[in-house]
Amino acid sequence: MSYWNKLKEKAFLQYLCWKTRPALIRQYLDGKGIRPAGTLRTINTSRVRAAAVQAELRLVQDPLAYVEQMYHHVRAATDQGAQLVVFPEDNATHLLGLLPGLKDLPAGATLTGALHQLGPDVKVADIFAYLTPVSRSVYFTTFAELARRFEIFIMAGSIVAANDQGRVTNTAYLFGPDGQLVGVQEKLHLLPLESEWGLAPGSKLLVYSSPLGRLAMPVCMDATYFETFRLLSLMGAEVVMLPSADVVYSHWKALRGIWPRVQESLVYGIKSTLVAHDFFGLNLAGRSCICAPMELTPKGDGMLAEAQSHDKEEVVVADLDLEALREIRTLSRLWGDLNLALYQHYLPGIYGEQVGDGS
Repeated sequence: MSYWNKLKEKAFLQYLCWKTRPALIRQYLDGKGIRPAGTLRTINTSRVRAAAVQAELRLVQDPLAYVEQMYHHVRAATDQGAQLVVFPEDNATHLLGLLPGLKDLPAGATLTGALHQLGPDVKVADIFAYLTPVSRSVYFTTFAELARRFEIFIMAGSIVAANDQGRVTNTAYLFGPDGQLVGVQEKLHLLPLESEWGLAPGSKLLVYSSPLGRLAMPVCMDATYFETFRLLSLMGAEVVMLPSADVVYSHWKALRGIWPRVQESLVYGIKSTLVAHDFFGLNLAGRSCICAPMELTPKGDGMLAEAQSHDKEEVVVADLDLEALREIRTLSRLWGDLNLALYQHYLPGIYGEQVGDGS
């Protein structure tokens, strides 16, 4: 019997589900003696405190190591008064370490290459789909409990897992202070690597109302294209959270993402970046940041806060003035100068032509 077939045995999956059972996570968090942060008792929309977590991706063989890492970051954020905490993309990939043997692979081994030991036809998406009952349980229990116990909003970053239709997607989730799920957003623009892995893109762009403003959470590559943020802004989004995982830090490549999108669309932007050192051959880096329209930043540079490093764990915190944002969106020439009649003339026809000819 191949290693892959052994993994697919029902008994082994049942063992993993038992090893990662929600009761174990709740018991572990009980031991932390968590008290409500109290940051949502009074909400001032002129001062919404947000935190972007720059977290390290590392394989875990014990699910409680994952819970501890997430707890540590939430604690650091709430100690600074955060009402909204934002985590990075691929924020449950750590749990691949639950599969026997993966943690012992030699340095530099790629994830695709590592799967050759499982069988020639096994895709990366197959592994994420297989682990879905385990990874979703750990991820959902961890962040629902942390949001409920600290009584804050947590955008838990994205998780690669199979959805209810069996499609493997890269999806971000937002939890409210009662621990309930508030919002969901599938990644719309996949990297070539993700397509190669067998992931499927989403097809809907969503905005969610909250006491902290109207929130949206496109995923990483979605910010490379101005259409995503423009649509969200026109849909009423005020705070756009961007979970991200980028290979090789580049200041200029980073500027293709959230900063220009914020300036074009007049929203607040919170970018949370995943960092990693030789994770199956990938080195992930980037500087988490909180951006605003230039008019709303002290130095006029569009930046409220930015991580000091590009490859270490940090928590970045800043205050968002939603009332000031609403005012500049009402008065700004950027909106007043939009030639909507021109856009209406060309859209959606010009996009339809691109779809129609397969470009």
